[in-house]
Amino acid sequence: MEIKNLTYLLLLLIYLLIPLVLSTQKKVRFVFRLRYLLPASIFAGAIFVMWDMRFTELGIWSFNPDYITGIEPLNVPIEEWLSFLILPLSSVYIYEWFKIRLENFEQPGVFIILSLALLSISGVLAYSFRQNMFTFFTFFLTAIYLGYTVFRNRFKKHYTKFYLSYFVTLVPFIIVSGVLNSLPVVIYNSNHIMGAGFFGVPVEKLGFLFLLLLINVTIYEYLNERQYY
Repeated sequence: MEIKNLTYLLLLLIYLLIPLVLSTQKKVRFVFRLRYLLPASIFAGAIFVMWDMRFTELGIWSFNPDYITGIEPLNVPIEEWLSFLILPLSSVYIYEWFKIRLENFEQPGVFIILSLALLSISGVLAYSFRQNMFTFFTFFLTAIYLGYTVFRNRFKKHYTKFYLSYFVTLVPFIIVSGVLNSLPVVIYNSNHIMGAGFFGVPVEKLGFLFLLLLINVTIYEYLNERQYY
């Protein structure tokens, strides 16, 4: 194995810089709530690993062997498995930081409107690009799960901090994904994406991240509020 094969793995470490910095702040006692994030990450990760596995089999995306370790449980690179744990960990640290530092800043009405707008846009994109598998599944599942959080209404009080943490997470995500796509580490089948993106990152990846984090945070808060264990 060459250093080059560690490229994807090393890029994932960028996400850990955020929790590393925030962990130095005593008010963010997130470490005591890891017991609520881990079940959320395992549940969401299982969904996304199956999604990853199936799309790899169908050739919707592939991974350049030059930039990965070659360890592939269930034919999914270990780096992908780790990303479904590291990304939520990083984002929830940011989420907890906002809950403490901006405790009194709440704009539920604004973010409900934003959620409804995203729900509508996701539904339109899923229908309009239903022949593009990555586009369709990303925005269809996002519309379904986002609709669930909006209309069930229990997550409304968490929207402000969730969206803020998502927007902050987008910064390292676009940087890392941009590098992954430019080398390329991840190769997308052009027949299954819209062809639109930001800094070389397909717009579907932004929806992919949104759905991953939304599932994690909703389950995390559900367990946290009920304190089952």
